Amino acid sequence: MLEFAQPWLLLLLALPVPVWFLAPVLGAGGAVLVVPEGVSRQMTDGRGSVRRLPLIGAALIWGLLVVALAGPRVLLPQQALPMSGRDLILALDLSGSMVRDDFVLDGEQVTRLEAVKAVGAAFARERAGDRVGLVVFGSDAYVAAAPSFDTDAIAESISGLAIGISGRATNISDAVGIALKRLAGSDAATQVIILLSDGTNNAGAATPRDVAVLASRMGVRIHTIALGPVALGESANSRGAVDVATLQAMADLSGGAMFRVRTTADLRMAAESLNALEPTARAGLSAQAYSDLWIWPAALAGVLSLGLGLRHE
Repeated sequence: MLEFAQPWLLLLLALPVPVWFLAPVLGAGGAVLVVPEGVSRQMTDGRGSVRRLPLIGAALIWGLLVVALAGPRVLLPQQALPMSGRDLILALDLSGSMVRDDFVLDGEQVTRLEAVKAVGAAFARERAGDRVGLVVFGSDAYVAAAPSFDTDAIAESISGLAIGISGRATNISDAVGIALKRLAGSDAATQVIILLSDGTNNAGAATPRDVAVLASRMGVRIHTIALGPVALGESANSRGAVDVATLQAMADLSGGAMFRVRTTADLRMAAESLNALEPTARAGLSAQAYSDLWIWPAALAGVLSLGLGLRHE
């Protein structure tokens, strides 16, 4: 539907009328310009009357310029922006054990980190409507990407992760603590942390269970992903084993769910299950966007002005 950005400017369409009747007429004695006889004949019809065509053309030009100034536009159809009212932070393990190449991705042997990056980036891109953030941890933990609705940017951040940037130990407690600190000022109705680890907490002052209790008090759910083929206690050699019991306890204490992941297929299934547990929004706020049309009346006014000018040369 056609509308105007500044409709009150259309009042200027009537401005030439009072000017026509109220502007003083210059007498013969006040003339300072002698019009050649040939030009005078072009401006009159031979009987001294002003021709109508230039007057009509000037009126059209004025009207088109006023319409252009008022800003004609049409509202473009826009799909509603999804808004889930959820803040979701991914906390990903970048400890040294993530370099183990015991996963298969697209038929090729890959490291745990490469599998997590592929599945994690795809998961982030599907979170339209959520405000998603990224925390990474090894010996230390830090915010790699602040919560944002730009899920493509979060996915790019996940794809660019590398081992060693946060140390080679596993500091689960600080990772969750930093995520909780980021969520403390959130006004989202739902707050979720998805924690992925392939080891045992061996750094930091607090325990994973302590931060899980704090999350429960704050109303934050923690979903945990225990990544790795061997769980702590399943084998005499505990090196590289994932602490499934602790991750299960963190999920239970905070009202979340724990996923046991041994293969890339398990990792994809965990992502699908999380999508079901924390569904994305399908409707939300719609943004208004307009297509401006002022250029067309302005261009037509320019063409008419050029035509009148050439006609009187």
